[in-house]
Amino acid sequence: MEISCQFIDRHSHSVTKLIQNSVFDGTEMVDMRVKICGIRYPEQGRAIAQAGATDIGFICTSKSPRYVTPSEIRAVVDVLPRDAADVPTVDRVGVFVDASVGDIQQTVEVGGLTAVQLHGHESPEFCRQLRMVLPSVKLIKAFRVRSPETLAESRAFADDVDMFLLDAYHPHLMGGTGQTINWSVLTTFKSDRPWFLAGGLTPDNVVEAITLLHPGGIDLSSSLERSPADKDLHKVEALFQALRQLSPVNQT
Repeated sequence: MEISCQFIDRHSHSVTKLIQNSVFDGTEMVDMRVKICGIRYPEQGRAIAQAGATDIGFICTSKSPRYVTPSEIRAVVDVLPRDAADVPTVDRVGVFVDASVGDIQQTVEVGGLTAVQLHGHESPEFCRQLRMVLPSVKLIKAFRVRSPETLAESRAFADDVDMFLLDAYHPHLMGGTGQTINWSVLTTFKSDRPWFLAGGLTPDNVVEAITLLHPGGIDLSSSLERSPADKDLHKVEALFQALRQLSPVNQT
């Protein structure tokens, strides 16, 4: 696939400056995480990190059209922006569905991941086992929210994971559907853990969602794509332009 490096070079600086001057610099959104999921191509991963994302996600289940191998993950990680200690400036999240502890561990080590998102039917006991094997890796447990009862299930995981992710329910697909979660179900959700809001977020509705629900982070994938795993950097730029609206300067 041909990626326009001209676009990346021309826009990455301007988008980064936009983020530094808006919601991620001294404003109410300073602790909010922005996760762009379904990354495959190194140049796109680097541009998205430069644009202001705090997390980039890799789909590690072979049934997904966004699946990437551990070596493909490493190829992206190797070109990410780095800090003075030569550490990538974004968290690298592997998304797994009912994988074994051994498979997750291998992917984390080969790919250079810093976080694991469990998007299947994993139990609290499984999370505890994974924590023992990967004590320095952040754990995110995803829930496909169908009803308030789904949210109640999250309480059993509070002691064993670092964050939750709330996604839209689909009877057959585990994620990346583009369907919007029923926000009304989440308005009274309280949790001991910070949580990502996912499910149908777009540059057009993300400000409304954040204002209504106050999540600890947002997660976008299909709404920023031309096709599965092929990110549209113009749409990524539009996302961060939308987030700028949350700056107190723009709320007066």
